[in-house]
Amino acid sequence: MTQNSDKKKLVALVSGGGSNLAAITERIDGGDINGEVVAVISSNAEAFALTRARERGIPAYVCARKDYENNEARDREILRIVREHNADYILLAGYLGIISPFLIDAYPYKIVNIHPALLPKFGGKGFFGIHVHEAVIAAGEKESGATVHFVDSGTDTGLIIAQRSLKVLEEDTPHSLQQRILSNIEHKLFPEVVRALCNNEIKVENGKVIFKDGNFK
Repeated sequence: MTQNSDKKKLVALVSGGGSNLAAITERIDGGDINGEVVAVISSNAEAFALTRARERGIPAYVCARKDYENNEARDREILRIVREHNADYILLAGYLGIISPFLIDAYPYKIVNIHPALLPKFGGKGFFGIHVHEAVIAAGEKESGATVHFVDSGTDTGLIIAQRSLKVLEEDTPHSLQQRILSNIEHKLFPEVVRALCNNEIKVENGKVIFKDGNFK
């Protein structure tokens, strides 16, 4: 069996520029990730991530909240698309929507999010995008970073898969901290987790994340 014959199918949910999506597809192109992004779904019709997808010939969809009666109706359509593409994993790559419980139940421990802070700190309602980094600096934190976790019915409360950190510099602004975490941590950590998932190196047993070799490199 060749590596390509058992590629994992990945659907990415996005809302903005899609830089994490680009980091993942670059690693796929390089042969490091035994997976394929088979669809991109955006909550924002203007998201540049849609352009990234279309340029690569990846089917791209818009599921904006304003176009549906409620969150459940929107997520029913997302679930339809995900099933249509036979997804193995759903990657939240800068997605700002709240996932409905029925969608989480349909893909237990198959929905993965990256959060720009060291959870459980600075997670939950209101902690997204630049607001996270504003809060970190306002609190005088000495370090920050990013967390990749499975999605559960809470907000940023799912089982943590991996974290990496860096020092918060005295001269950091929310924007400089955001960019340093993106380039130094997120764009490396998220693809590494996706690589491990696609290689069946991560599983959940008794409510704990277990790595095939005992740790996460």
